[in-house]
Amino acid sequence: MSSKALLPETGAGLPRHVAIIMDGNGRWAKKRLLNRVKGHEKGVDAVRTIVRTCRELRIEVLTLYAFSTENWQRPIGEINALMSMLKRFLDNEAPELQENNIRLGVIGQPQRLPAAVRETIEHVQTVTAGNDGMLLNLALSYGGRTEITEMVRAIASKVADGSLPLQGIDEAVVADHLYTRGVPDPDLMIRTSGEMRISNFLLWQLAYSEIYITETLWPDFSREEFIEILKQYQTRDRRFGKVGPS
Repeated sequence: MSSKALLPETGAGLPRHVAIIMDGNGRWAKKRLLNRVKGHEKGVDAVRTIVRTCRELRIEVLTLYAFSTENWQRPIGEINALMSMLKRFLDNEAPELQENNIRLGVIGQPQRLPAAVRETIEHVQTVTAGNDGMLLNLALSYGGRTEITEMVRAIASKVADGSLPLQGIDEAVVADHLYTRGVPDPDLMIRTSGEMRISNFLLWQLAYSEIYITETLWPDFSREEFIEILKQYQTRDRRFGKVGPS
């Protein structure tokens, strides 16, 4: 049975863009009396599973909240381990991304990442630049407030130099100055581990996203649960502030 057969034939269809806050790696490890890094390592398996499932289901964009601006405040040992894992993941997965026509994107402040990680990111982005089957967006050193602050500065600079009239600023102009320019807003945002907050993630872009919170810790997040969430998404009535049919 194919993945598509598992999904309802009726409903609103699949989301074009899924965004995920991958939370719970540390708690997963703590429950097992393991070092937090072991939770992050196990979480990589879940990343691989969800990327493959999204590609199989022809979801156009998957954005994963991989490392926030606030995560720089974690212990240096954990940060170094996360950076090593990121580099290793990209090195290992680059051939599969290419084989499956997946393009790698990064949103955030990648310039803050270690040089070796930046080099790997740039290499994988170059190799996959021509792929158009799916966009895998990694939010790295990402913060929604930082993104909005940088957008305001960029627009203010254009107004100041006369290249953009004040009256010309609209929602489209704002969107075009965000990290996600050219990418549709998420239709569905999933957060694992049961936390009821968006944690500075895509503050502008999530305005009309459907939100699903699961108690499952990220390392335990499975293909089956993801598909069940997509089924629930298909039953939601997305009105975008309008009145639905009577």
